[in-house]
Amino acid sequence: MTKITSKREEDYSKWYNDLVVKADLAEHSAVKGCMVIKPYGYAIWEKIQADLDKMFKDTGHVNAYFPLFIPKSFFSKEASHVEGFAKECAVVTHYRLKNAPDGSGIIVDETAKLEEELIVRPTSETIIWNTYKGWIQSYRDLPLLINQWANVVRWEMRTRLFLRTTEFLWQEGHTAHATREEAIVETEKMLHVYADFAENWMALPVIKGTKTANERFAGALDTYCIEALMQDGKALQAGTSHFLGQNFAKAFDVKFVNKEGSHEYVWATSWGVSTRLMGALIMAHSDDQGLVLPPKLAPFQVVIVPIYKGEEQLKQISEVAIKIKKALETKGIRVKYDDRDTQRPGWKFAEYEFKGVPIRIAIGGRDLENGTVEVARRDTKEKESLQQTQLETKIEHLLQQIQDNLYQKALAMREDKTSYVDTYTEFKEVLETKGGFIMAHWDGTAETEIKIKEETKATIRCIPLNNKQESGTCIYSGKPSFQRVVFARAY
Repeated sequence: MTKITSKREEDYSKWYNDLVVKADLAEHSAVKGCMVIKPYGYAIWEKIQADLDKMFKDTGHVNAYFPLFIPKSFFSKEASHVEGFAKECAVVTHYRLKNAPDGSGIIVDETAKLEEELIVRPTSETIIWNTYKGWIQSYRDLPLLINQWANVVRWEMRTRLFLRTTEFLWQEGHTAHATREEAIVETEKMLHVYADFAENWMALPVIKGTKTANERFAGALDTYCIEALMQDGKALQAGTSHFLGQNFAKAFDVKFVNKEGSHEYVWATSWGVSTRLMGALIMAHSDDQGLVLPPKLAPFQVVIVPIYKGEEQLKQISEVAIKIKKALETKGIRVKYDDRDTQRPGWKFAEYEFKGVPIRIAIGGRDLENGTVEVARRDTKEKESLQQTQLETKIEHLLQQIQDNLYQKALAMREDKTSYVDTYTEFKEVLETKGGFIMAHWDGTAETEIKIKEETKATIRCIPLNNKQESGTCIYSGKPSFQRVVFARAY
């Protein structure tokens, strides 16, 4: 079984890349900057997708799909939006290839130039709001609560598997409302859905907050976010929800007739998470022995491995194993029975530890005699012998314990790596020696925010919701401040 040769404490970046590749989660593709998500990695993404999709539908949203290609003219209709994405866009200019006259290969047919260039979707606000113009006429058509699962392309110079790739998978919600208040409620509601998913499914504690004006989504009036801390002390933005005001409605002339018979522009939101959550999941919990997965998102939560001598003993163990498997599956537990004869039990133990399976059950000849099994936890490496009759209840409780333990461990790590500073000197010292979240006073100006970023590479991750108000002075300018904000270096 392949192992990670790098350690988190020695080279976190190499450890992460090795783990992603060697755990069969993803690999670099022949297309520079893009990745292939392998079956085991995609199985985790499918769990994320399925559980989030249910949460969206439980809050009244429905799924739709919009084109991958967006006419270039659409982007020019919302000035701040096009400015925010212009440098990341991939552009389609021609629609046909042909054989080169000299026989050297395939070339672009220069006579097949598009009348208008098409942008490969970096985000879908423009194409969706152009579509909504035909869907919304009256207050009876509102609210319109749509989500899309899709791929997007944002041209990246420096890429890292799951965290930053030229093409990635995501979901993007786009909703339309009759009033400003309804749109703000929607924006905040979806932020809380993301936080709920991060904490209760991913076992990942997050800070909910708003972005500064300088860090807002291009075209938004307000951007809400959840920020998580990775084991190396860097922050990762795990999800965003944007209050778009009426900017896109005005750009695409999306109006409705209100109850009084007057025409108004609708109010909008958008919100999304991506395969970046896979990176967060890996970096938040995994160790030098490999992947560690929270049970709720593990493709299979329990693996059963037989330890046997001879075909007759394997047959007896298999009968017990299959019975256990079926009993656990009736509880909704995802179970794999690995009776391959091509690998030894020790190799299988190492494989499933490396791939982060929460619980391993081993059954040997002595267990047949005693009616027992050996149960091993991935998170703590603890092992215990249990009676087979105990398993249904015990495994169910054990999975919840592992889920809770991973969350508490991540929370303790975040608390340990959260510092409060009052001077710029202290700020820079903590940033270099400890990292993590730094709570510090800021004077509220973009100028100070940009200067700190230029000098330290630390950014304001968010202004926490319901932030404690306290008098102080900005660590950089010395000007008055009434609250601390969250600084960190980030992915």
